[in-house]
Amino acid sequence: MEMKTNILLIYTGGTIGMVKDYETGALKAFNFEELVNNIPELNQLDCKIEGLSFENPIDSSNMNPGYWSDIAGMIEENYNAYDGFVVLHGSDTMSYSASALSFMLEHLAKPVIFTGSQLPIGDLRTDAKENLITSIQIAALRKRGKPVVQEVGLYFEYKLYRANRTTKINAEHFEAFASLNHPPLVESGVHLKVHHSYLLKGPAKTKSLQVHKTMDNNVAVLKMFPGLNKEVLTSVLSIPNLKALVLETYGAGNAPMDEWFLDGLKNAVKKGLHIINVTQCSGGAVAMGHYETSEQLKEMQLVNGKDITTEAAVAKAMYLLGSKVSGKLFKTIFETSLRGEMV
Repeated sequence: MEMKTNILLIYTGGTIGMVKDYETGALKAFNFEELVNNIPELNQLDCKIEGLSFENPIDSSNMNPGYWSDIAGMIEENYNAYDGFVVLHGSDTMSYSASALSFMLEHLAKPVIFTGSQLPIGDLRTDAKENLITSIQIAALRKRGKPVVQEVGLYFEYKLYRANRTTKINAEHFEAFASLNHPPLVESGVHLKVHHSYLLKGPAKTKSLQVHKTMDNNVAVLKMFPGLNKEVLTSVLSIPNLKALVLETYGAGNAPMDEWFLDGLKNAVKKGLHIINVTQCSGGAVAMGHYETSEQLKEMQLVNGKDITTEAAVAKAMYLLGSKVSGKLFKTIFETSLRGEMV
């Protein structure tokens, strides 16, 4: 007889952790002790569920790398005591946080599933119950005694995605997230359909979890748009202590060919700024050199973001900078898939 799996819920804040006070109409954070009362269906899951919460839960708009370190620390401290982790998080910055944790948790051999909701648990039409129940169910999945999922995932509206492949695409629909460059890992219907071939393989038995808590946030994002002028570019490139710039270019990595623009980037790269070329399209990849408008970006050694999301690019840059990767190796390592975040 198999032992029950132990699942730890980590509540950071967000709509999913709120219940409505029907007398006042106000939303308040629920007590984990009352979780089963709010969701009695959890009794049907063959696992033991316990909870931890931020001392002061936050709106996800206030999320920052310090809180990412707190989440990583909670997982590190409880790693050996639990079989899987479910992180309850506001949806607005969930893709950033989940991407960051994928890099911070090296040699992860257990599931860490991020989830949230568009409506509070107590609402009549809430999506919170399904998202939470299925996230716990996925975190508890085992095959031959091993966790089925051994990576950081994001579950929302019947689909589990690789966390660092996701983007929030809708503020109103229950289907709030998309993963346009990578298929879902698990789909929830009458049964859970696990796409085993898409899952990351777990680390070798000799590798133990390494938690990287230092993230360097000297990173900026600049989105290209028609009319971007020299003053704006110069201001961004002149930010004190800036170490990496995620440049959201057009289409397959294309940018204007104005001399002032190209010279500005070239000089910044020479001074040691890491400029990462990502596409501002929701899907697809950067292919520098494919068009004339990206050939010069390739020649000046911009980092090729390939099909990475902006969220994952920001998190990966912070992770590599925080890990004190040498300037010479940054481009090579960034262009290498570390946690399945790019092709």
